[in-house]
Amino acid sequence: YPVLVNNLHIYPNINSISVIRSDEMKNKLKLIAVGLAVGLCNGLFGSGGGTVAVPFMEKYANLEPQKAHATAILVILPLCVVSILRYRSSVQVDFKTLATVCVSGVLGSAAGALFLKKLSSNALRKIFGVLIIAAAVKAVML
Repeated sequence: YPVLVNNLHIYPNINSISVIRSDEMKNKLKLIAVGLAVGLCNGLFGSGGGTVAVPFMEKYANLEPQKAHATAILVILPLCVVSILRYRSSVQVDFKTLATVCVSGVLGSAAGALFLKKLSSNALRKIFGVLIIAAAVKAVML
């Protein structure tokens, strides 16, 4: 069990002692909560996990926007696999649409990854914000 001393969590171990600052522990717990929220969004809506993950990773993991976006994509990958396995047995998939969107999506993803490197952090935040607002407006208007 950890011991709290001077704002540090001390984890005694047989061979060593691990020390984690309280603010690091709080951020780690927040990131765990974000992971749960990301997984819930991905499983429930089939998307949206990155939308939740990116701003929180910027704030609590202190990641630059480009690194937060790239990390979010890799976070989403295993979540999508789990969702696919769950949807596969209970939801019918339109494979013709899947094939068309996957091919064009791969091309778009490659272009986006190249474009990401060229954007400033400020520009990336603005573009991301506009997309989030547009998605919210569209969701409410349907």
